[in-house]
Amino acid sequence: MWWFLILILSLLGFGLVIDWVAKKKGLTKFDPEENEKNVPDSQRIYTENYLQQIRNQDDQGFH
Repeated sequence: MWWFLILILSLLGFGLVIDWVAKKKGLTKFDPEENEKNVPDSQRIYTENYLQQIRNQDDQGFH
């Protein structure tokens, strides 16, 4: 049981360190419009098709 607690705490600590490094390096400034320019057409089409399927399922009452 102790190993589970140690695992959880170490993962939380690792996440805190990664966040701290990201903030220190200034990786918190993301421009969505700039990122959108770098998305390939195939990824954009896949995402739009997936969202359309989800909307259709919601309209039909499937969850």
